[in-house]
Amino acid sequence: MNQERIKRMEDAINENYKNMVGMVIYKDGEMVYENYYNGCNSNSRIHVFSVTKSIVSILLGIAIDKGLIKCIDDKVLDYFPDYVVKKGEKTLPNIRIRDILTMTVPYKYKWNPYTKYFTSMDYVKFSLDKMGGRRAIGEFRYAPIIGPDVLSGILVKATGQSVLEFAKINLFEPLNINVEKNITFKNKEEQMEFYKSTDISGWVADPQGVNTAGWGLTLSPVDMAKIGQLFLNKGKWNSKQIVSEKWISTSTTEHSRWKKMNLPYGYLWWIGENGGYAAMGDGGNIIYVSPDNNLVVAITSLFYPRAKDRIEFIEKYILTSLE
Repeated sequence: MNQERIKRMEDAINENYKNMVGMVIYKDGEMVYENYYNGCNSNSRIHVFSVTKSIVSILLGIAIDKGLIKCIDDKVLDYFPDYVVKKGEKTLPNIRIRDILTMTVPYKYKWNPYTKYFTSMDYVKFSLDKMGGRRAIGEFRYAPIIGPDVLSGILVKATGQSVLEFAKINLFEPLNINVEKNITFKNKEEQMEFYKSTDISGWVADPQGVNTAGWGLTLSPVDMAKIGQLFLNKGKWNSKQIVSEKWISTSTTEHSRWKKMNLPYGYLWWIGENGGYAAMGDGGNIIYVSPDNNLVVAITSLFYPRAKDRIEFIEKYILTSLE
């Protein structure tokens, strides 16, 4: 990227993407751009919202690689033998891990009951209680927060560790990513402050100590770029296979589609054109991977409602600079 294109991009950030706080670009395995905005720096850690989902997908792949989980066609309730299914509930017993990964689980709510979820003592059980109902399994329904936590519960059951502990040993530490601690909230005000914070390193956990799967992880853009580069490297980092090439290939292939928006979906990864894919979080947080261009773009952003599309930004200001 030449200086003229960089200036054009940064002018656009200052004018139209004002909640962006950090961006890192890797090209051909080398960092070619790193910058921070709004008072942030390389030490800042940002809540990346639903990018968390894609990290959990990687952890499931690692658990399968290690034989801790047999396969994604395992029934969810196999991991919760003490869970009591409500009388007349016929759908829940048939839901598989695959269905959560592809967002094709039916739920028993029309609107997300966020207040009840955030004030519950057990996010996993709350999510299990909301799964099933009369609708059939297989239709895409994006679950922003309520539902994916069941995957965290499965990881805990399968590995005998917390999600954060398993992630540290098998993903974060090999990539030199620092996620310090569990984060819990005493009240709504603490949670709202967390959304705005830039200096907390950790992963949100419910009162049972189970880390969230749909939100709650804080990372830097360098951290996220490493995840993207790991995928470009087909699961290898410093010659060590962190996650299998098969899992990366399968999880970034279309398995379902949000028909309303015509958006293909893999295993908690959004699938783009020309073989590209992305982990995307509310407010404009993104890990964008383009194998065709050997490119990774990682952007962190503070929460802002209806933030401008980062894919559009990347295509307009970064991909065009490669032509």
